[in-house]
Parts: sequence; C-alpha cells; structure tokens
Amino acid sequence: MMIRFWGVRGSVASPGSSTAKVGGNTPCVEVVCGDERDEHATRLVFDAGTGLRALGDALIAGGALTRGGVHLNLLFSHYHWDHIQGLPLFTPLYIPGTRLEIFGPSFGGGAEAVLEAQMQAPVFPVPFKELPSTLRFHEATSGMPFQVGAATVTPGKLNHPGGVLGYRVDYEGKSVVYATDTEHYSCLDPALLQLARGADVLIYDSMYLPEEYRGEIGMSKVGWGHSTFEAGAAIASAASVKQLILFHHDPTRDDWGVVELEARARQLFPSTSAAREGQHVMVSRPARAA
Repeated sequence: MMIRFWGVRGSVASPGSSTAKVGGNTPCVEVVCGDERDEHATRLVFDAGTGLRALGDALIAGGALTRGGVHLNLLFSHYHWDHIQGLPLFTPLYIPGTRLEIFGPSFGGGAEAVLEAQMQAPVFPVPFKELPSTLRFHEATSGMPFQVGAATVTPGKLNHPGGVLGYRVDYEGKSVVYATDTEHYSCLDPALLQLARGADVLIYDSMYLPEEYRGEIGMSKVGWGHSTFEAGAAIASAASVKQLILFHHDPTRDDWGVVELEARARQLFPSTSAAREGQHVMVSRPARAA
C-alpha cells in the first residue's frame, strides 16, 4: 500500500516562498493498494482540493491515456470549498474514457449536487452535465463498509461543522485511516478510536497548536472543527496506531512552523511526521509467522 500527498493545507491554498517546502495546495491524498504499475491496482483519492490538479497531470504524463484512460475512485470527507475546488481543474475530467467512481456523504444534497453546483455559470465556464468523462456516484454512510476493488473502506462519522466522514482502508492486512477536519473536544473521540484501532497509518487533522486551539494565542478555535497534534498523538497512542501523519496544515503556518510542530508531536508520539506535498509513504506487508 502506497500513500502519496498531493495537497496538505487546510482552508485555503497558500502558495509562496514561505510554504514551498511543505506545500500550499489544499487536501488531496492518494492511496494505491497493490503495485501502482499494475492496471488492476486499486487507486483511491481522498478529497479534491487544489492538489488534485497535479495528480491529474501526473496520471496523464505517466501514460494513463494510452492504457485505456484514467480510472480512479474519489472519496469525499465533506464538501467544504477547500476539499472540492480542485475537481474543475482536473484535466482527465475533460477526456473521454476517464471513469470516476465518486463516494461521499449525503449531507449537502450529496456529492453529485454539490459538484454540479460549483461548476455553474457564472463561476465556471464548463457545465457539469457536459463533461465527456463518466462519473458514477455512491453514498458513503458511517459504519457501513464497502468494497472498492481489492480494498475494504469503512466510513466513520467525525466532528466538523456541517458533518464530515473519516475513512479507513484495509488491504491485505494493512490499514490507513484518513481523518481530516475533525475536532477532539474534551475527550478522545470514541468513533475515531474505533476507526483507527491498530491502523498502520493515521492521517490526522493537526491544524492548530494546542495553545492556538485553547485561545492562549489569538482567539479560541474551539468549535471551529479542527484539531491539534496533541490530540492526534493521544488518539494514535490509545488506538495503538503505528504511524501518525499530521495533516491539514494551517495556511498561515510557514515551513519552519510545520517543522516545529512536527518536533513537538514527536515528543508525545515518536512515530510522527508532518505531511508534505510529494511525500510517499509505503505501508509494508506484515511479516508471516514462521
């Protein structure tokens, strides 16, 4: 299982010299189950932030069109702007032969209604209904696992204004949990603990420093729907997670600030890293007993 980060920022894209090393694109995470050179590998993409544009370009440059087109599974955690805004700029969307299986929660009218609305005039020139690609929509419901190719995907309800889903992917004894745009409140979220139990990798919303969240620096962020590295480390430890990846970085936090955040998190949970654009994480197959 391979994880690749195409967009790691939250709320709004933040390009510039101070964010170039970590990256400034909004959320987009690719998980490939199996050998990505194999056309039968299961390719999952979580959220369609501005990072999705670069993924589309990479798929085309890698020869996807000569192998029958771009075929992937797109899973939405929720439909806030920073998680959907990359889809209209996803080049394969405009190429016949592209097939997208789109999964998302029902709130907001569901994925199809939301994505169609963002491509209406006068804010976008190409109507959603005129796309030459093939898009099929599926509802994702908390607590109801479903099969995507060779992978089992389990959605779980998390905590964010308007609603949000986290996702667990299980494939051949390996597991990755995507838990963005969620808040921890006064205790560890039991739903997330259950979703993340024993996972190889937990990708977790760590937008705020603990002192920012509590309002010791600036206004309190309680109720804003985001979390801290401190809560992420506590969840990872309690759920016996092997690796924690901090995600959804504050758009105002520069590269050095992310490095400092990462160092503080490692003091609480040593197997921690901060997500960076272009980063690859391999989840190896468990060793067989002798």
